[in-house]
Amino acid sequence: MKNRGIRRQLTGTVVSDKMDKTAVVQVERLVKHPLYKKYIRRRNKFAAHDKDNSCNIGDKVLITESRPISKLKRWRVTEIIEKAV
Repeated sequence: MKNRGIRRQLTGTVVSDKMDKTAVVQVERLVKHPLYKKYIRRRNKFAAHDKDNSCNIGDKVLITESRPISKLKRWRVTEIIEKAV
């Protein structure tokens, strides 16, 4: 049986808030190139459930893995770490 107590959490920036109760969050990570040993930026976009529509573009947010909410949404906005200026 899997350990259900631990869920993945990621920090990213909101790049779109046009959908109702959904925010698109871009998560950036650094990966070392196997041959050249240079660090490369890798970006992923996740559709996250934002139940209060409180996220705006540019906000830094913490998202948590959850059960499937819709076709694309498998993450929830847990907290807004930093509001955009």
